[in-house]
Amino acid sequence: MLNEIQDRTPDLSRAEQRVARWVVKHPKQASRATLAEVAMECGTSEPTVIRFCRSIGLDGFREFTIRLTEDLSRPVSNVHSSVSADDTASDAVTKVMDASIRSLVDMRAIMSSLPVDEAVAAMTDARQIAFAGLGASGHVAADACQKFFRLGTPSTALTNTPDILQFAGVSEPGDVIIFISHGGQWPELARAAKLAHERGATVVALTDQDSKLASLATIVFPCEGVEDPSVYTPMSSRLAHLALLDALQVALALVLGDTAVDKLKKSRQALQ
Repeated sequence: MLNEIQDRTPDLSRAEQRVARWVVKHPKQASRATLAEVAMECGTSEPTVIRFCRSIGLDGFREFTIRLTEDLSRPVSNVHSSVSADDTASDAVTKVMDASIRSLVDMRAIMSSLPVDEAVAAMTDARQIAFAGLGASGHVAADACQKFFRLGTPSTALTNTPDILQFAGVSEPGDVIIFISHGGQWPELARAAKLAHERGATVVALTDQDSKLASLATIVFPCEGVEDPSVYTPMSSRLAHLALLDALQVALALVLGDTAVDKLKKSRQALQ
């Protein structure tokens, strides 16, 4: 049901989208809440919550809570949120692929509203660019660094807490630090973002727009893919982050023009 809600979210009204995002983030709380409580949590009215229920194909709020409770009571897969224990290997692979495709389609749907120009402008004149992430996001940070340094701007991948905090502590105006975090709840990342902001660096965050990390960032790219909390390594959100950073690298290369083209040529020639 959560995947269904996410699929329908772009077609909902703005008020209904607030309800959808809250339900996706707090499914257990939503399944136990009253109509009034959901409306209060979402900062909207009770009629809006009812309209949301009907927009996703349900008769009303009661059916919504029943369906959500039923979904949450099903055995949880420790492999992937879309995969159940009785799936065949081929079914499991297809479901993982579908979830990955959905995350990219969702990202594409909101691209026009993302602060791409603002981020590219900051990186165009940057003294250096750092990509910071922990766990699975650390691999995304390393991948981004491997691409961006070829454009000629010094780039660093920060994938452990001490490096992230120390880099933020010595950052300066002209530095751009891009924090990558699906949930944005790591306290260490929030502390580093605060340090970097106080030092005058530009803080960019690819994260949940309602997170502590987002509140401390200069530029926020809201990335809210649905992930099963029982999964150790986020899958779909990681792909969305990779694709977004690839797009930003290409956009930056276009703005840098001949300078970027020359750097890319020289980096290739060095391997020949």
